[in-house]
Amino acid sequence: MTTNFSLKAAIEALILASPEPLSTSKIIGYAIKSKEDVDKKQILSIIKELERDYSDRGIKLIEAASGWKFNTNPAYSDFIACLWPEKHPKFSKAFLETIAIIAYKQPVTRGDIEDIRGVVVSTNIMRQLLDRGWIKKNGRRDVPGRPSLYQTTDNFLDYFGLKSINELPSASDFKEAVTDDSVDQDSEKLL
Repeated sequence: MTTNFSLKAAIEALILASPEPLSTSKIIGYAIKSKEDVDKKQILSIIKELERDYSDRGIKLIEAASGWKFNTNPAYSDFIACLWPEKHPKFSKAFLETIAIIAYKQPVTRGDIEDIRGVVVSTNIMRQLLDRGWIKKNGRRDVPGRPSLYQTTDNFLDYFGLKSINELPSASDFKEAVTDDSVDQDSEKLL
């Protein structure tokens, strides 16, 4: 290592170069492994300093469920949208209702989802959610037939920039944010 080594710059580079979010413990492990005269408190302080440094820039350092990552600042989303001329994936109403039920009522079975929605849950929707890594099976309910229980994953939280499921809007805030043309009257049973 050179004598001009900057731990702050090294941690910044580490987070930026990582293809996936880095947990605080991984950052600490890498930093201590490469530079023996640092401690956990110093590294945590540097991460917080980097978070402040990027708070008003075009990119932000954010902590998602699975760790720290750089994201573009949402304030500039309209400006950078020209980089991706194709539209973002549009999710069907059934898809959104299903993931909302899982997120707010987890762990749930397919039967629970169907009871709330009042219609059969498409196998395709469940497969899409599993393939995206937004949900996972988390055991089985101890009832006849032993149906699988589903819950959201860190990938779901990361996609929406959340640290934990507790950061989801409250049921009342969610209801207020949803427009009439995106959810019908029966969908109020979701919450």
